[in-house]
Amino acid sequence: MGVPAGEDTGTMQSILVVDDDPTVAEVVTGYLERAGFAVDRAADGPQALRLAAGRRPDLVVLDLMLPGMDGLEVCRRLRAGEQARVPVIMLTARGDEDDRILGLEVGADDYVTKPFSPRELVLRVESVLRRGGGGAGERRAGPELAAAGIVLDPGARRATKDGHELALTLREFDLLAHLMRHPGEAIGRERLMQDVWGWEFGDLSTVTVHVRRLRGKIEDDPARPRLIQTVWGVGYRFDSPEEG
Repeated sequence: MGVPAGEDTGTMQSILVVDDDPTVAEVVTGYLERAGFAVDRAADGPQALRLAAGRRPDLVVLDLMLPGMDGLEVCRRLRAGEQARVPVIMLTARGDEDDRILGLEVGADDYVTKPFSPRELVLRVESVLRRGGGGAGERRAGPELAAAGIVLDPGARRATKDGHELALTLREFDLLAHLMRHPGEAIGRERLMQDVWGWEFGDLSTVTVHVRRLRGKIEDDPARPRLIQTVWGVGYRFDSPEEG
């Protein structure tokens, strides 16, 4: 049923579920509410953007196939606006790899392919929020990281390069922090998936796409990266030029 827009949810974390299939939306909402979340529902893109702007959800569960404005465009607009950092889990009705990669390219933090177990989706939601520090009101402790003009503050989840703030998504921030904590070390995609995403297995293209997006935000020339190096046959390595 969702939570009325004016109702006080206290310390409950809020989830926005965007799906035009009322049965799917109702089932997902029920599972999330039983897990202790406050839930709003939207059946199309414009309504989703209005609710996101008004309620500032802690996470958005976003269907790819929506009438009028599809989930990719909704995600793009979220990333371009004040909700740029809200975690997004994309739902796709097809198992097509192109759909998953497109979702990741526009800024989704995670994806679930239909048909899916509602319990699995709840676990994914909890995992993403946990890695994000538990929601908007909580902070993750940790020492500040600095290299190559980049400064990460894990507590505030704030990233800057040469004094200018970087608009990093949840996963991008965690990925960069992990690489910066292990400078000069070649880290495999499987290990990155375990350490950053918390997945024991999954589509490794998820890591590849996030690295590509991250390079686009921190490299002077993303086509010729100097900070995040590809180690062929292994994975990726963070190099700090002043240390190299």
